[in-house]
Amino acid sequence: MTDRDPSLPGVGPWPGGRDAWPEEPFYDPELLEHGDTRNVVDRYRYWTMDAIVADLDEQRHAFHVAIENWQHDMNIGSIVRSANAFAADTVHIVGRRRWNKRGAMVTDRYQHVQYHADVAELGEWARAEGIPIIAIDNVPGCVPLETFTWPERCIMLFGQEGPGLSADALAAAEAVVEITQYGSTRSINASAAAAVSMYSWVMQHSAMRPS
Repeated sequence: MTDRDPSLPGVGPWPGGRDAWPEEPFYDPELLEHGDTRNVVDRYRYWTMDAIVADLDEQRHAFHVAIENWQHDMNIGSIVRSANAFAADTVHIVGRRRWNKRGAMVTDRYQHVQYHADVAELGEWARAEGIPIIAIDNVPGCVPLETFTWPERCIMLFGQEGPGLSADALAAAEAVVEITQYGSTRSINASAAAAVSMYSWVMQHSAMRPS
C-alpha cells in the first residue's frame, strides 16, 4: 500500500502497483489506481458498480420492500440501506418520487428501486406478478410477527414515521403483521421495523443464512 491515512474508510490503491493489478474484467481501473472508499463489503472492493449489481442479482432474495412516501420521511433512505443489506429483490417507493437519500449511504446505486404513483398502482403490479402484499403496522387485528409465516415471495409494505400506513395500504394487504413490543412506546422507528421484518423473513427462508 502507499502512505495513506489509516483512519480513512475503505482501502488504498492495489498493492504492488499496475504490474500487480488483477486481470478479471469486473475490476475498475480507477479504483485499482486510486483506492476504494465506497460503502461496500470487502468482497466487492475495487469492483465496478455494474459488476456488483450483476453479482447481487444472482443472489437477491425473493422478498420486496415497499414504502409509502407521502411525507418527506428521512427513514426511507435507511430502509433502502437495510433492503440492500438483506439482499431484497426491489424497493418500491409509493407516492412522491423524491426522497431523502442521505440515510441510504449510496446503497441505492446497488439496489433496484421502482416507483408507483399510489397504492392502487402498486397493487396492480403485485397482482400481475402474483406477489402478495404484507403490511407491517400495529393496528387492531394484526398478526404477531413471532407467529407469522412469511410467503417466500412477498412485498413488505411500510408506512410513514408517525401516521403509519394509509387506509388504502392496509386494504391492499393480504395480511397485517405487527412487531411485538414490550416497553411503553406505542411504536418503533420505521426503519428499525423494516430491518426487523426483513431479518424475520431471512430467518425463515434464506438459503444463504448460516446454519
